[in-house]
Amino acid sequence: MLLETKERFRKYHSKEEYDRLVELDTIPEMWEKVTKEFATNEALVDGKTYTYKELEEAVGLYRKVLEDNNIKQGDHVGVFAKNSFDLVKMYLAVTTYGAVAAILPAHLDEKSLYGVSMMFNLKALCYEEDQASKLNVIKSLNPNCKLLSATLVGSEATPINLNVKKEDSAIIMFTGGTTGRSKGALLSHEAVLQGAINGCYGMKHVFGQRYLLILPLSHVFGLIRNLMTCFYSGSVIYIVRNNKDMFKDIAIFKPTILVLVPAIAEMALNLSKAFNKNMLGDSLKTIICGAARVAPYLIQEYHKLGIDLYPGYGLTESANLVSGNPENLAKPDSVGIPYPHQEFKIVNDELWLKGKNMMKGYIGIPGANEEAFEDGWFKTGDLVKMDEDGFLYITGRCKEVIILSNGENVSPQEVEAVFNECSLIQDSQLYEDVKESGEHFLALEVVPRMSELQKVEVEDKMAYLMKELEKINQSLPPFERATKIIIRDKDFERTPAMKIVRYKKC
Repeated sequence: MLLETKERFRKYHSKEEYDRLVELDTIPEMWEKVTKEFATNEALVDGKTYTYKELEEAVGLYRKVLEDNNIKQGDHVGVFAKNSFDLVKMYLAVTTYGAVAAILPAHLDEKSLYGVSMMFNLKALCYEEDQASKLNVIKSLNPNCKLLSATLVGSEATPINLNVKKEDSAIIMFTGGTTGRSKGALLSHEAVLQGAINGCYGMKHVFGQRYLLILPLSHVFGLIRNLMTCFYSGSVIYIVRNNKDMFKDIAIFKPTILVLVPAIAEMALNLSKAFNKNMLGDSLKTIICGAARVAPYLIQEYHKLGIDLYPGYGLTESANLVSGNPENLAKPDSVGIPYPHQEFKIVNDELWLKGKNMMKGYIGIPGANEEAFEDGWFKTGDLVKMDEDGFLYITGRCKEVIILSNGENVSPQEVEAVFNECSLIQDSQLYEDVKESGEHFLALEVVPRMSELQKVEVEDKMAYLMKELEKINQSLPPFERATKIIIRDKDFERTPAMKIVRYKKC
């Protein structure tokens, strides 16, 4: 089924802003456009403030470093740095030069870094000096991979490579994908650009915004929706070097838009209530929230603060953005309208995708593409449904479905969503447990939302919460009910992307 064009999003924009949403094909094309159109505008703040013109001057000199080291168009070049001006400079230099940027997580140790250099066939590794101590194994075992410090500066600027084609490879992003094994998702220039502009659709205000960068740029949500959409829209981005300083940085920079995962949005909301002060600042008008399920509670509570929180859905393999929800108050449990230039179909409740924004394929793991694709369709592994208005809802993951002894299939996420609708519940996890007798059963653990529970005027608040949980439990079909319910006194273990780490199946 071919999805609608961008026309469906027109009603969410002014005519002037909608007409400015021009679809571009490559990172070099976009970067040349914005560095001319917004030359004197602020682009990036990291200790020092850089205009678009100043940032491009630094990027151009680093392109010369690549040229001097005989890097060719299409070569794979690693970018290894924490969120910083250096990371942004190196990433833009590699991609606007026409090479392929592999954005490597900053937490990789030296053995993993060497393994990645081999798996991704890196011709060079661009690194910030803080990471230099991790290069020893590459130096000794992979001497063909050139090591290029961020401190290197070319003698003159190498121009933007406008010969890059939209189908050319642009970036490699780490992902567990649908198989759970770490590998690289290879994204084309047109995929990255489609992802960047998708981030603009459905927003009340697009251009000239003030972004804060909290998410790692090695994560597709941070790179595409946070950085690339910011630059596409001529906005400015402030780099948070230490998340412990996030609220201090917010007070200084006064962002108008934040790109957050739900766990950080929840934390900020709880602190705002605890201190009776909006910890995200009075300038903030918009939160884009994704990478994990967004509770309707967050949408409603931020609305009370005058902030629009928009949930969405995406994958590394789809250049992040598949859908976004501009009707956040009317349909708070939906991940929204699918973005343009995609085809989709639902096969046995699983979402399959094709489109401009989809990856070219995995690299690094033999057989991964054969497992992930069928007849050209990417099998997302996500279970979905769609309502009569064309809004998408995530109901679970294929690989997380619990098959009971009676043959019934239970989607943990679908059951958890019922419990999470309760304002007293922050997060939950349904899983299969086993008794000493060997009998399998469903168990549920919940993290209470203490800010709401404290408002309940009863002496034993935990007993009250357990009664509420049992009411919800009894409202479910018998085969979906939890036999055991546990109220946790701390959060679940989470991945670097702040997703809940699922318990392993019995």
